[in-house]
Amino acid sequence: MISVVLIGAGKVAKHLFKALNRSLEVSVKQWYNRDISVINPWKSKVEIIDDLNKLQEADLYILCISDDAIAKISRKLPFKNRFVVHTSGTVNVHDLDKKNRRGVFYPLQTFSKESEINFEEIPLCIEAIDKNDYQLLKKLAQHLGCKYYKISTEQRQTLHLSAVFVNNFVNQLYRIGHEICEEKYIEFEILKPLIMETASKLNDMSPYQAQTGPALRNDKKTITKHLKLLENKEHKQIYQLLTKSIKKTHGR
Repeated sequence: MISVVLIGAGKVAKHLFKALNRSLEVSVKQWYNRDISVINPWKSKVEIIDDLNKLQEADLYILCISDDAIAKISRKLPFKNRFVVHTSGTVNVHDLDKKNRRGVFYPLQTFSKESEINFEEIPLCIEAIDKNDYQLLKKLAQHLGCKYYKISTEQRQTLHLSAVFVNNFVNQLYRIGHEICEEKYIEFEILKPLIMETASKLNDMSPYQAQTGPALRNDKKTITKHLKLLENKEHKQIYQLLTKSIKKTHGR
């Protein structure tokens, strides 16, 4: 049985608590947050505290807090030589205070309050300075039913950058498509099967192989028509930039 203490109550913490609490091989001993009212709904399932000095001994302390707070909170922890990890995609493992053993337990996924997450489908990027601590993180990932990857800080930061492109930037393109549809009273729902099929194709081929569209074909006539249809200057610039990038990638 792996004993865990959660520190922080953001979106990652709440989803992670649900997953940890479901595992028969994991015991969440405590959940700390500066504002205890945020975690009050879970007080019947776990001991909740708002005082770091009340932290009990555990196998693992998981900091699910903002990147800027990680170093500060790790310095405030009132103990030494225990295993402390953070869940950030960008913070260096060495930013954690060296008075404790250090590691990273980074779930590479987008988390929203409204959306339920199946942790078994989330890749976990794990890192630990000590080999024995790495084995503990490996076991925890297995107890959650997750695929896990041994990832260095530099690799994790690169993954996070890539994730911004494939998730945050792509979602902004969805939003632009939604806006364009709304302007002409078209239901965005019509585009959803296309969105799903585009993502699904990546199970069988690379993004390079999956590329389609007028830029790939160098269809200048269609591209010109699209640019004339776009009334928003910013949308037009994005269209031109991505068209240029696709053409360059595919030698058009």
